[in-house]
Parts: sequence; structure tokens; C-alpha cells
Amino acid sequence: MSTRDRGQASVLLVIVATVLSASLSVAMAGFGGRLIDRTRAQTAADAAALASLAGGSGAAQALAQRHGATLVEFTRGPGMGQVTVMVRIGDVTATAAATDAP
Repeated sequence: MSTRDRGQASVLLVIVATVLSASLSVAMAGFGGRLIDRTRAQTAADAAALASLAGGSGAAQALAQRHGATLVEFTRGPGMGQVTVMVRIGDVTATAAATDAP
């Protein structure tokens, strides 16, 4: 094996490592964005559910919009102080329930 052949393996290794690193970065960015959307959607759902206890569906809608979400569903439970809301951010939905019972 000549010295000239040895250098080719090093170049190939650097190229493969660079492509692998770039692919991993792109994959993690997509996963991270989805995780952030899921967290934001759950925060919006929790806030909307709590706000709706005092202000009804209008308060839930306003708070969801303030968080960048869309109110998909609003349901009052069997008791007056029970609500369930579903919100959407992008293609992620989150549901939250709240009650004013002790």
C-alpha cells in the first residue's frame, strides 16, 4: 500500500462524518420543533381551561389565541364548574380539563 492511498481513507471519513452530522442536525431540529409545539399547545390548553371557568368559552377562545393556538373544542361537564378544552397549534392538539370544585 502506498502512502498516497492512505490519505483517501481520511478524506472519505471526513466526508461521511460531515454528512452524518448534518443529517442528525436536521432530524433533531424537526423533533425539537414538534416538542416545542406540543409544549406550547398544552400550555395554551391549560390556560384556556382555567380561564373558561370564570369567563366561559369566550375567555377560553381569547386565551388560546393569546398563546397562538386555535380553540377546537369546548365542553362543559356535568357540573357547572367543570370544563374541557382542546386547542391546536400547527398539527399538534392538546386537551385540558379544569374544575372549580374543592
